[in-house]
Amino acid sequence: MIKVDVSNVISEQEIAKYSKEVTRINKMIDDKSGAGNDYLGWVDWPVNYDKEELERLLKDTKYVRDNFEVLVVAGIGGSYLGAKSAYDALKGMKSDDKLEVIFMGQTFSPNYTAQVLKYLENKKFAINVISKSGTTTETSIAFRLLKDLLERKVGKEEARKSIFAVTDKARGALKTLCNQEGYSTYVLPDDIGGRYSVLTPVGLFPLACAGVDVKAMLKGAKEAREEFDNYDLKTNMCYRYAVSRDYMLKHNKPVEMYVTYEPQMSQISEWLKQLFGESEGKEKKGLLPTSATFSTDLHSLGQFIQDGSPVLFETILNVLTPNDDVTIPMDKDDLDGLNYLAGKNLAYVNQMAFQGTLKAHEEVGQVPCNVITIDKLDAKTLGYLYYFFMRACAMSAYLLDINPFNQPGVEVYKKNMFHLLGKKGY
Repeated sequence: MIKVDVSNVISEQEIAKYSKEVTRINKMIDDKSGAGNDYLGWVDWPVNYDKEELERLLKDTKYVRDNFEVLVVAGIGGSYLGAKSAYDALKGMKSDDKLEVIFMGQTFSPNYTAQVLKYLENKKFAINVISKSGTTTETSIAFRLLKDLLERKVGKEEARKSIFAVTDKARGALKTLCNQEGYSTYVLPDDIGGRYSVLTPVGLFPLACAGVDVKAMLKGAKEAREEFDNYDLKTNMCYRYAVSRDYMLKHNKPVEMYVTYEPQMSQISEWLKQLFGESEGKEKKGLLPTSATFSTDLHSLGQFIQDGSPVLFETILNVLTPNDDVTIPMDKDDLDGLNYLAGKNLAYVNQMAFQGTLKAHEEVGQVPCNVITIDKLDAKTLGYLYYFFMRACAMSAYLLDINPFNQPGVEVYKKNMFHLLGKKGY
């Protein structure tokens, strides 16, 4: 479903040196015997997901599509980035779908929050709140504000039919509220962490509301699971990519830049930055994940990438066939000198920009580049791609001998913030 070329980053001889370690770690992932093994539920999720819950979810999401103008998704981190990345990638930047999806609770920004609330005053909206605990500060503030606005607009009884939660199956503040109020609730499984949760109701509920074929996403993830559950480094593209990352880190390339040529894929880069940054950035180890959208960022970062400090390598997500295209017209005066492109599609121009940039960066700039080629971005391919990166991330982190599934460093800023805000106990 995708093609992965790591030949500019690592040789076959160097890949082969990883064989023994990859075999050991692959068994560790399958056996769930490594560090953080109680968070490996995502590995088999594409075949083990709750089929009955999915059917109930599809009924609820049809109700949302049929009865509301806007769905507001309240979540942050893994409870936001997966759904947002898939929504942008599949629906585009200017979706004309009958249901608008807005994301909130991913920021403390007073401007953004006030603007969203004002916009919703004259809209019929539903809320999808996503939080394991129900106490995540950004999300909880947003949900409190949204619930207050909704109840003032339509009344408490009607609001109950308009709120859909994804949370813990049995405990936590949000689950307690759902039980009290009778909100429709979906489970964020105990053995799947937030940044690995895009294929659970965390991502599937808002995406199904948006009209995305979530069963196709799960089917794509299932195919990826079947393809990558082996240790053969000659054929396993997922693990070949993982060892290329490890090789770069150990050869003085501490920065991985995710590159796309489609603005609607920029949020996939944001999801990747959380997935790898939060999974690997521990014990003073790990690559720094960053991102760029070409050709836009070639006019800002291009100079540094080509000629600056040689600290980075690129992982390029290249989509061959766009969902839409535009043909460049002929102009009789040709003052801009573009008639040599007349009759050509922008997809062709974009591919030539990709090929020209790749050649410049690899051959002149000496920037190692991985290339992941996707024929067409649809729901099935995206599900496959998410699983590809999650499995690669687990392998990458275990190659560094760290736990891919915790995030101890994140708690430090929260404690300081809570102390400054005057929260009891801090």
